[in-house]
Amino acid sequence: MTAEKSLSPAGTSDGDPRAGASRRTWMRRLRFETIGLPVALVVLCVFLSVTAPNFATINNVFNILQSASFIGIIAFGMTLVIIAGDIDISVGSAVALGSALLGVLAVNLGLPLWLAVVFVLAEATAFGALAGFIRARFRVPSFIVTLALFSALRGLALLITNGFPIGIPDPAFQFLGAGRIGIVPFPAILLIAAFLIFWFISRKTTFGRTVYAIGGNPEAARLSGLKVFRTRILIFAITGLLAGFVGVLQASRLASGNPTIATGLEFDVIAAVIIGGTSLAGGRGTMWGTFLGVLLITVLRNGMVLLGVNPYAQQVFSGAVVLGAVLVSYLRTRNTRES
Repeated sequence: MTAEKSLSPAGTSDGDPRAGASRRTWMRRLRFETIGLPVALVVLCVFLSVTAPNFATINNVFNILQSASFIGIIAFGMTLVIIAGDIDISVGSAVALGSALLGVLAVNLGLPLWLAVVFVLAEATAFGALAGFIRARFRVPSFIVTLALFSALRGLALLITNGFPIGIPDPAFQFLGAGRIGIVPFPAILLIAAFLIFWFISRKTTFGRTVYAIGGNPEAARLSGLKVFRTRILIFAITGLLAGFVGVLQASRLASGNPTIATGLEFDVIAAVIIGGTSLAGGRGTMWGTFLGVLLITVLRNGMVLLGVNPYAQQVFSGAVVLGAVLVSYLRTRNTRES
């Protein structure tokens, strides 16, 4: 009778020649998410504390957390989208439309503010679900679908406002995006809450496991009886809802519905997710990695402002960060496959 073989973290036996490679792959992922990103973030913070004036102040730390919330809340939904093997480049335009529509409904049409917020969240969810439906039903690449929305939603935001901000002078509403509980910005609390919710969804629910399965092999997931069609619609609808919610937060922070905000936000969101270790090929990623990626992107942005980097140079650097994030994702995916 043969002795029972022990199992590696990947589920392969020690006697299997693939066991060592699987174990090494698992350990690389673990080191990247638990050591690599935190170390990179700490090194960056130390560098900016020495070189950037006022970086290491309590006020600036909370400013970073507040700014991170507008990227991070959407990034958690984007993580699900990318894990499923898709992408959504319309979220910046969705934020702008949400903000603009809130101003039109609450000020121009005189709706109660709470009802206007409900309409905005419903509109954003509907557009997200539409993108997911077209992607799932007609198998149009998600990049193409959301590229169309990227243009259409921004145009709609400009159309309904004639390109001008609409003031929303409501002090109670302004607390949502600019208020503080003690010294902690309220949006930062929302960011932590969103992280915990989406961590639970991705790790502890059937829906979360289905998203990973679809990203790994959608056809195998379908043949296994998983609801691929419905799940694709849901992840885009969730991301749309989060973008609409951030539009409401931005309108609150600026005290106006503004159709010109969130330009380029989609690139920050996608870069944060990829830097956090989510594979563009799908099937792999964590909310913890995304959270760290969001902080890294936000700290970089904040540091460049404090160092007085030319705004145009910041755009160049942001593009380089996106390209670098894509290359890192590609190299990590290739190394994983080779192992």
